[in-house]
Amino acid sequence: MSFTLTPIGRVESPLTDPGAAPKQGSEGAPDAWLVFGPEFEEGLRDLRAGDEVLVLTWLDRGDRAVLSVHPRDDLSAPLRGVFGTRSADRPNPIGIHRARILAIESPLRLRVSDMEAVDGTPVIDVKPVLDARTER
Repeated sequence: MSFTLTPIGRVESPLTDPGAAPKQGSEGAPDAWLVFGPEFEEGLRDLRAGDEVLVLTWLDRGDRAVLSVHPRDDLSAPLRGVFGTRSADRPNPIGIHRARILAIESPLRLRVSDMEAVDGTPVIDVKPVLDARTER
């Protein structure tokens, strides 16, 4: 069985070196832009500045053959299976980033906070963060 993913956009970020990027967005990640293809504009229409979203990315620089890692690249930590970590190195390198929409420059450009993905990372989906008060 195989699947085909269609990127809907990409990350524009000052981060260019995966090794120098923060491990999580809350660890000092800079603001970044999510830039979408024009064919996806209708799907973005209800997003607003201030919304919290989950941005799913394809971590295209990840090593897809890796099944165990030292968490957070700390060689003194024991090896763990990748499915018990947030490592970018994994068979299906899907990244999950919780971010806040800071501004909407155009219907296809969203500025977000706390995005630790490096420049050029493909975006494969965006989902609202739901809680009991904001379910859509």
